Amino acid sequence: MNEVVKKTVRVEKRSDGIAIVILSRPDAANALSKQMLDDLNNIVYDLKNDLDVRVVILTGAGEKAFCAGADLKERKGMTDNEVKQAVRLIGATVNEVESLPQPVIAALNGVAFGGGLELALACDLRVGALEAKVGLTETSLAIIPGAGGTQRLPRLIGLGKAKELIFSAKRLTAEEAAAIGILEYAVPREKLLEKTLKIAESMVKNAPLALIQAKAAINNGVEVDLSTGLKIEELAYNTLISTEDRLEGLRAFAEKRSPQYKGK
Repeated sequence: MNEVVKKTVRVEKRSDGIAIVILSRPDAANALSKQMLDDLNNIVYDLKNDLDVRVVILTGAGEKAFCAGADLKERKGMTDNEVKQAVRLIGATVNEVESLPQPVIAALNGVAFGGGLELALACDLRVGALEAKVGLTETSLAIIPGAGGTQRLPRLIGLGKAKELIFSAKRLTAEEAAAIGILEYAVPREKLLEKTLKIAESMVKNAPLALIQAKAAINNGVEVDLSTGLKIEELAYNTLISTEDRLEGLRAFAEKRSPQYKGK
């Protein structure tokens, strides 16, 4: 295992192609300080260009929090313009996470409020510990979600339910979040990493270029009309026809063996 350590974020790159990104400010509920945002941006840039990483897991250190959102202690002394810049930085970082070409699974080990939930919403799947709670709680602080929450949550769970949660600043249990589709699974905390790794392992055995194109087709197609979406799918499919992995998949099927994909 190869480990990369920044001041507030660390990465465990496993030999099987799974990278575990850990937000590491447990004493501050893994809140999004400027340092953490800078570190996370650097990590994401590295992962985007690492051909050996096929699936990414994003989680938090400790048992208290996945991410409690913006670092409000840090923000307290900011001017209005500095607050605007800080909000833009959080939004840009969340967008970068969403733009990772690999599948990304959020493992919510604890609370995910405000920007913390917005970060999780930018991931492809979310698994939460039963002890976790989630919510877009910004209106209780006289602001609104500013890192994509007003846009990603309605697309995920529907307009009415998203409005209810944002307008009320309600905090949901993991079971409640799973019931309405914010989480794919809610499991006991001691089973969280095991469950998340099981999902990641089911993906990482497949062709990495196919995973990338499948994610691109889904993400780019979901916002357009069906006809345009089908064309996006066709283009993504065509990108894979000339790959070595596609031929390896055919050979492995004919030879009744597991394919050995190389991402080429």
